[in-house]
Amino acid sequence: MKKIAIIGAGISGLFFANLLRQKSGFDISIYEKNNSINIEKGYGIQLSVNSVNLLNKIGFKNINITNKFNPKKVDFYSLIKSKKICDLDISIFNSNDAKYTTLQRSSLIDFLHQKLPSNLIQYNKSVIKIKETAKNIILIFEDNSKLECDYLVISDGVFSSTKSIIANKKIEPIYSKSIAIRGTINKYMVKNIDYNNISLFLGSNFHSVIYPLDKGNELNFIGILEKKLNKIQMKDYSLFNERSFISSIIGELSNQIDQNILKNIKNIKCFPIYISKKIYKKEHKNIFLIGDAFFALPPTLAQGASKSIDDAYELYKNLENNNNFFLKKRIKKIKMINKRSKINYFAFHLSSNQLTFVRDIIMKYLIKNKKFINTYLGKIYKD
Repeated sequence: MKKIAIIGAGISGLFFANLLRQKSGFDISIYEKNNSINIEKGYGIQLSVNSVNLLNKIGFKNINITNKFNPKKVDFYSLIKSKKICDLDISIFNSNDAKYTTLQRSSLIDFLHQKLPSNLIQYNKSVIKIKETAKNIILIFEDNSKLECDYLVISDGVFSSTKSIIANKKIEPIYSKSIAIRGTINKYMVKNIDYNNISLFLGSNFHSVIYPLDKGNELNFIGILEKKLNKIQMKDYSLFNERSFISSIIGELSNQIDQNILKNIKNIKCFPIYISKKIYKKEHKNIFLIGDAFFALPPTLAQGASKSIDDAYELYKNLENNNNFFLKKRIKKIKMINKRSKINYFAFHLSSNQLTFVRDIIMKYLIKNKKFINTYLGKIYKD
């Protein structure tokens, strides 16, 4: 029986473990550095149709229908001109069994967690050293315990310390020169939008997204603001929880976002957005990286959770079929998503009146071009 060690109990690690449990021949353990899994309700995530299809393989379609939502369209608005630009019908990618889905991240984590035996996850386990031999991989933890395994799957997030250990050098993500502003807002506090859709507001060096989290009245708010930070600010994570810093960010947005929305956003949190600079290609054939540990994308295609799910499934198929195409296939898709995410970021943050005028015209044309939509988004959301 092959022993598989999974480092990190996030979306990718938990989903991968769920997939492996459907097949015999694997002894699975998850090692999480924290003392528990965070299932505190907070912010939302979007799941594209292909990732919902994959989640359905472990019973996601049976999740409580009140805990998720299936938006039909993405409505694009101009914050500069205070009007709607156009809308994109994302339901064209749906099937009978899989639909574009929004929900609380905690709902997905809880679903994945509850399907696993309680003793499968070991907490307070931080890897400090990894030895590779011809036969196996030896993990040494901070508490001086050791583990021998046949496969090592690294899924400990964008700041993966395990990736640095196997690389024998410090690998850090880069600051994207943007910060995220997250919160929730009651739908009755937001006027002139369709609550059944995703509302995407394009501003000057800023964009925000509002969408339903479930069948209730709470909407998710996420804003991405271009913001330069010095080295001291980037290292001081307490800064982003300070009321004065959050107030200064709200002040910067006050000339773009409707005041009624700003004053009614609850549980506001700010944090810097870090992305991967390049893909790390490890040399050991039995060590794999998935999720943000593999590559952290810009958030402008809402593909963070879906990519983690896709990574885990592709690795599962690789092990099941005993082939070595995982890395090559993932690199190709990651490069495509990363490139298009950067294009979206540029288009969403234009500040010049002339450029936004041209952008809006182009968007109205492209939205109606089925061939373009299937090529630009279909290869990400459906394939």
